[in-house]
This record gives sequence, C-alpha cells and structure tokens, in this order.
Amino acid sequence: MTKWDDLSRRARAAFVLLEVGFIGLLIIQVVYIVVRGEPWILWVGRLLPLLIFLPGLVRRVPRSIIWLCFVSLMYFIGGVENLFAMPQSLLAWTGMVCVVSVFIAGMLYVRWQSRDQTAL
Repeated sequence: MTKWDDLSRRARAAFVLLEVGFIGLLIIQVVYIVVRGEPWILWVGRLLPLLIFLPGLVRRVPRSIIWLCFVSLMYFIGGVENLFAMPQSLLAWTGMVCVVSVFIAGMLYVRWQSRDQTAL
C-alpha cells in the first residue's frame, strides 16, 4: 500500500473510477432486488460477494482489488444475460457499464500502483 500522494495521476483516476463503478454496482444490485421483490437470501447472494472486498477497497490493498476484479466477472455474466433478456433496459446497460468499469479500472489501478511503488 502506498500513500495517496505517492500515486501518479492516472493511478488516482483509475481508483476513483473503480470506486464509482463499485458503488454503482452495489446500487444496481439493490435496485434489482427491490424491483424483482427477491427474498432475503438473494440479498446475501448478490451483495455479500461485493461487500467482502469493501475493507480492502477502502485500504487500497492491491490483492483485494485483484480478487474483486475476478468476482466482478460473475456479475458480468449476469449482466450479459440481462442485456440479452432486456436489450432496451437502462438498468441492464447501467449494470454492465458498472461491471466493466470495476474490472478495467481495478486492473489499471493495480498495474499503475505497482509501477509507482517500484519507482519509489
């Protein structure tokens, strides 16, 4: 973990995009649960895999962010299914944008953060 001030501008921008995508993904999952009227056990199944990585995301731990990217692929599969089922749904498109931004921004942040750390 490096300090925020030691990171390059692009690493900081990637992390901010990662945070926005993560929060958006959480909100999208809650909206899906409420709209579909799913039982409490599906709340756990939809939100727990994301919330597990919240402490590592807050502390900017690269290993947690890498695992978050792997787990986001599970949400990507669900997002693709939603897009095929409802291609005009703004909610499905927003969910897909959030998942893709979490994955791409997370990978870029880890890469650029590690370069910044070795440069120090």
